[in-house]
Amino acid sequence: MFGLTPEFGIDLGTYSTIVYSRGKGIILREPTVVAKNIITGEVLAIGEEAYIMLGRTPDYITAGRPVMGGVIGDYTTTERMLYLLLKKLRGYRSLFKPRIVISVHTGATGVERRAVIDACKEAGAGEVYPIDEIIAASLGAGLPIDTPTGNMVVDIGGGTTSMGVVSLWGIVVRSSVRQAGLEMDEAIIRYMRRKSNLMIGERSAEEIKIKIGSLERYENDPPQIEVRGRDLLTGLPHTVRVNANEIREALMEVVQVIEEKIKEVLERTPPELAADIAERGITLTGGGSLLRGLPNHLSESIGIPFKLVEDPVSCVALGTGRILENLK
Repeated sequence: MFGLTPEFGIDLGTYSTIVYSRGKGIILREPTVVAKNIITGEVLAIGEEAYIMLGRTPDYITAGRPVMGGVIGDYTTTERMLYLLLKKLRGYRSLFKPRIVISVHTGATGVERRAVIDACKEAGAGEVYPIDEIIAASLGAGLPIDTPTGNMVVDIGGGTTSMGVVSLWGIVVRSSVRQAGLEMDEAIIRYMRRKSNLMIGERSAEEIKIKIGSLERYENDPPQIEVRGRDLLTGLPHTVRVNANEIREALMEVVQVIEEKIKEVLERTPPELAADIAERGITLTGGGSLLRGLPNHLSESIGIPFKLVEDPVSCVALGTGRILENLK
């Protein structure tokens, strides 16, 4: 029934869910956030509509991320979110259950992988094909993983940083660490609390990271931003100014952990493949890799060139799409 069955490639990430439709490309990007009534269990909103509720809900409504650390944390909520997404994508134009290729966290256990498949099927999917996100990211980046050469990918997502060395369609060495985009936000929150006695929320921390977050050290006039939050001493609303050099100090907590994990993977890589990587460089994908100055910082620290792909946020979804286009 190829041609009649809707076919989607899904990158189910901690920060966002990106959907690729066969023959059309990427058709949907939504934050992986769900708002629900905790009394009745009813899902009130998903995606962008739920994201704007983060930190702004009354006691009986919760807005949160059902996928954390690269795996499903709240199965029921994730299943409901996928159901609503598929309903939105399918509309009423097809009688056939959609066929899905979905990325799975590199460090996922068999139980966690099964949870992803079951959630998709409970949401209304027919056939479900899980694919390791490192393979998907490699394909999305256009790397020649069908050849006997070493290709290393570091995918910095929202909840995890996954990395692996790929050759001949297989992952030779892999690892992951739960230090990525969200941990960068948490590091900024901790820094503001420690240095300025200011409590800020997740959305404010993300805004700071996007606007002035950088691993470059500014000698003169670093970019600044006004940050609003609650003063921990008085309990009243308060505003302070923070600059890029200060935020760099906070972000380095997370980046250094990622650096060490990359070095561990390189140490475990077979010599011939390591030689290929030293010559070809390491590919950076995922939204977290958009942090200013990250490729240069890693290149200088590890001694191997790091290359940022053209569209790092969509890379895994594009990889699921490449498999979808050649599913036969």
